[in-house]
Amino acid sequence: MARSGPFIAQEAHGTGQGCACGLPRRGFLKGLTAAALAAPALMTTARAQTAPRRIDVHHHLLPPRFAAAARERNLLPSNLGVLDKTKSLEDMDKNGVETSITSIPSPGVWYGDVELARTLSRDCNEFGARMAADHKGRFGVFATLPLPDIEGSLKETAYALDVLKADGLHMWTSYGSKWLGHPDFTPLLEELNRRKAVVYTHPTTAPCCGNLVPEAPQAMIEYGTDTTRTIASLVLSGATSRFPDIRWIFSHAGGTMPFLVERFIFQAGVQSRTQEGAAKIPNGVLPELQRLHFDTAQSANPYALSSLMKLAPVTQLLFGTDFPYRNTAEHVKGLADCGLFSEADLTAIGRGNAARLLPRFA
Repeated sequence: MARSGPFIAQEAHGTGQGCACGLPRRGFLKGLTAAALAAPALMTTARAQTAPRRIDVHHHLLPPRFAAAARERNLLPSNLGVLDKTKSLEDMDKNGVETSITSIPSPGVWYGDVELARTLSRDCNEFGARMAADHKGRFGVFATLPLPDIEGSLKETAYALDVLKADGLHMWTSYGSKWLGHPDFTPLLEELNRRKAVVYTHPTTAPCCGNLVPEAPQAMIEYGTDTTRTIASLVLSGATSRFPDIRWIFSHAGGTMPFLVERFIFQAGVQSRTQEGAAKIPNGVLPELQRLHFDTAQSANPYALSSLMKLAPVTQLLFGTDFPYRNTAEHVKGLADCGLFSEADLTAIGRGNAARLLPRFA
């Protein structure tokens, strides 16, 4: 399937039998061969000059089996609507997105049943891999895991990365009352570190904190807060220091973490007063936070990004849309209008930073 986007086509018109532009036939054929060989490079150059070719790292897909299981339990968000690859491609093509890395939306696959979670994870990952294969270069996959089932997640990690060639793994910010730095997750983090895996995280609502403010939907406050909780769990437990080769991506510009960074630093300082605490974050809290990656989904505005950009370099920011909850156009406009980024920065955020993490799309 041809990728969307502008291409330049050129026609050669002959001027006589067996020749073009007055060249002998042999010279014409030689020139035609050279032109054919050069054509892909010319088209690639033209495409790069005329289309942004963005990579969206926060783009949801809805495998039917997963959707049925969630709907049976009345857990699928009512505002999700119908989601299929046609709608994804339409939004991508209108707004200069060449590739979207897909992941499933809330509520995920864990309903307290280990075998069901393993079955749904495998089905979701194979569904995403088929979609990526059917539309070369248009889709990638962040594979879902049957967490908190560690044994099943280790098996699914191997299958997703080795067999399906997924681009990374998708984890929720918390599972029950455990955030990602909890010791229970250590065997999985060890394996992900060994593989130098990309791990995309998506927030959820912890059992402690749903529906606290009737006027505020859970996603409005709790998603950003749970992202912050899991970053704190990973950094302050020493997990990011012990497993430095995991490439973490956090949604929504890091949630409330940038605003609370002074409190992170203070708490790390309190921990460091003991020998055990000092050993957990030997490089200090700021270097650990600055190595993380953050997407722009529902955060493409100066209020969220001004704080984050004071903390992290622009190399750590990735383009994300949260499609279909939000669309690409408003994120493109938001980034351009927020007054924080040069054209070079916008190019890096739109594609270059993600291409460095996901080299098959580079």
